[in-house]
This record gives sequence, C-alpha cells and structure tokens, in this order.
Amino acid sequence: MPLSERVHAIYDGVFALLDKHAPSAVVVEDLYASYDFPRTALLMAHARGVICLAAHQKGLPVVTLAPAEVKRAIAANGAASKEQIQHSIQRLLSLAELPRPSHVADALAMAFTGLGRMRLLR
Repeated sequence: MPLSERVHAIYDGVFALLDKHAPSAVVVEDLYASYDFPRTALLMAHARGVICLAAHQKGLPVVTLAPAEVKRAIAANGAASKEQIQHSIQRLLSLAELPRPSHVADALAMAFTGLGRMRLLR
C-alpha cells in the first residue's frame, strides 16, 4: 500500500480502538532515530503522528516514554533485556505465564509506566 493508505489504516484502527475501549490516556514510545536506518525512523514518525492525532481528537493526553525509562521503571535497569522485561511484567502483574511474544510485555510495560507517570503528575 502507498504510505498515505498505510497511515490512514493506522489512524482508523487506533481511532476504533479508542472508541471501543475508552482509555484515559495513550502512551507511546519516544522516537529513536538510528543513523543506520533513517527511513525506519521516518516511517515510525508517520505512525506516531496519526496515533497522536487520533488521541487528540478523542481528547486524550499522550504520554511519551523513552525505552530506557520504561526498562528502569519495570526492571530497575535501563538496559534490561526483552527477557528481563517479560519476567518483570509477569511478576508485577501476577501473570500465570510469561507474556508472549516479547512485544506484549513491552506494551504492558509501557502502559504500566505510563500509568505511574500520570499518577505522579496529578
């Protein structure tokens, strides 16, 4: 699909999720740009932009977190591995099983850290 169709699909999907689940905020990862992969950073910026737009249109605050901040909050180590994050999230949320794939644990870690940040700001 052309870029315009891809970002529109992301927007529509995020807007529908926000409609369905009515969260109180949206948490996104801070954009990291690697000089080795500038195209990836630009594409991610487009995705983050439409996610932020959908949140704004729903009147939701957007919390931006750096990966190292999330790792420190969840595993007490800003350079924690994916496995450490999975185990920490399992323990923090009293999950019977390890969250899989690791992206699930990453999303839960972002949500958990974002919630903590919002509570501190209140």
